[in-house]
Amino acid sequence: MSFLVLYENYPNYYNNPAVAVDLITFLPLDICGNQSASQTSSFTEAIDGLLSDIRVATPRAPNWYVASTRDVSSENATVYAVAQCVENTSQTICQDCLNAAYSNLYNCLPNTEGRFIDQGCFARYSDTPFFSDNHTTDITNLLKGQSNKVPLIAGAVGGVGLFFLVLALGLYYFLWKKPKKTKEDGLDFNGAVSYNYKQLQLATNNFSEGNSIGRGGFGEVFKAILDDTQVVAAKKLEVRDARAKIEFENEILLISQIHHRNLLRLLGWSSEGSNLLLVLEYMPNGSLDNFLWGAKRGTLNWKQRYDIILGIARGLAHLHNECHIKIIHRDIKSSNILLDDHFQAKIADFGLAKFQPDDESHVVTKFAGTLGYTAPEYARHGHLSDKVDTFSLGIVILEIISGRRCTDVKIDGPSTDYLIEHAWKLYENNEHMKLVDETLDVREYEEEHVTKIIEIALLCTQSPAINRPAMSEVVLMLQDGNSLGERQLTRPTYIDHNRRIHIGTIKNSIATSNLSQKQKGIEMNEHVHINRADDQLDVIEKGTNIAKIG
Repeated sequence: MSFLVLYENYPNYYNNPAVAVDLITFLPLDICGNQSASQTSSFTEAIDGLLSDIRVATPRAPNWYVASTRDVSSENATVYAVAQCVENTSQTICQDCLNAAYSNLYNCLPNTEGRFIDQGCFARYSDTPFFSDNHTTDITNLLKGQSNKVPLIAGAVGGVGLFFLVLALGLYYFLWKKPKKTKEDGLDFNGAVSYNYKQLQLATNNFSEGNSIGRGGFGEVFKAILDDTQVVAAKKLEVRDARAKIEFENEILLISQIHHRNLLRLLGWSSEGSNLLLVLEYMPNGSLDNFLWGAKRGTLNWKQRYDIILGIARGLAHLHNECHIKIIHRDIKSSNILLDDHFQAKIADFGLAKFQPDDESHVVTKFAGTLGYTAPEYARHGHLSDKVDTFSLGIVILEIISGRRCTDVKIDGPSTDYLIEHAWKLYENNEHMKLVDETLDVREYEEEHVTKIIEIALLCTQSPAINRPAMSEVVLMLQDGNSLGERQLTRPTYIDHNRRIHIGTIKNSIATSNLSQKQKGIEMNEHVHINRADDQLDVIEKGTNIAKIG
């Protein structure tokens, strides 16, 4: 067990941003349990009411600590909740922190347990008791506003309340700052646990070919059965260099912090020497690409395709806007979208994900991703922002509607068009419906909807990046059925799998030559890492060299 010990010489610790910057970098944090309540409606109602009461009562309590319970109406059960603000802060800050806690914990429902951790407060609910009956707080008067005056410095904080807050913050800091030790010790964090390699070896029948369910840029995924009952997916990473270990740890730290219905959930991991494995939710329907041009092509109707598009957008909006720090996936493509029993989309493969500080428009980094899906400003200059994911989503939407890979060539008379270029020409000629997958039976009343979604996809691929909508805007456009409004579309700029840049304008497009010869031979669906110091992109138009971009 680990604890966090702090000392400081500031009279108002949590109002001074110069203190403990390293500690609070990744806060706030919400942790949801793995089990869903049996009676979801009554359980949700009970927890909602209890959390609502303690967020009001805690800032009014003498020691800013409240522990309370509530009976579940439809069953013989009790739910438990606790909240606490730290000392040396104001009542307003305490209230604001608990308001955030309430909102985040509500998103955990109907799961039977949830925790919220921030630098100013801690809150938790559960269907099992985690404090003694004699530590329950009578909040009746506090809810009526008849509370004692809140002291400037909390006095003798309840022993159990202080224990929860220190333990939660200490465990959080320990797991973020000591990831290697976490895995070695096999600690359970946020529902994700450390598995023994031999256990996973047995569960996958020694990683047999018969258990293989897919292969990505850095490894293979196997179906695994744990304890003869639980079906999971075990992603075995190929350790080619030191980068694989970094991306493995990055994916563990990242996925364990985020919970959303459209993001694949991490269940655990195994790290023994060069054997690196992630244990993930098992998606029975596999990856989206198999339904677009694989063995299951033609089995998705328009409603299912639209729901998948909306689900991907919602998952990205959560990463960009609803997490404690903006997260950029960097590798959105059809093979990284998995489908559950109900064809609900789940974004997978977070090994390349990066953080973007809120006060910066972009970060500059080496390119890592899949050409054909990547935004031109990122592939050319290493400018990475959330708009890179927006561009990739636009490409995936076009794939979902057309049933074509973005890297496939469309032969149309004398021209050779990639998907995005083909889609743009159809848009210019007001022939949107010619883009639709020939296996998709679109009803007449659905045609207008399909047309609007195609326009939203093209809007997502606009250049420069500032012309693309934020993911939250994309979600609203998809939900409301609105497309462009007064926005004007211009021919997109993109980079195809042959490492050529196509720079678009209203009237023409410019194609670029290949990158340096040493980049040849990289498979189009592999992750590509380009060192911009060594390579240049030669821009040509109709075979004429007109410029250098380096």
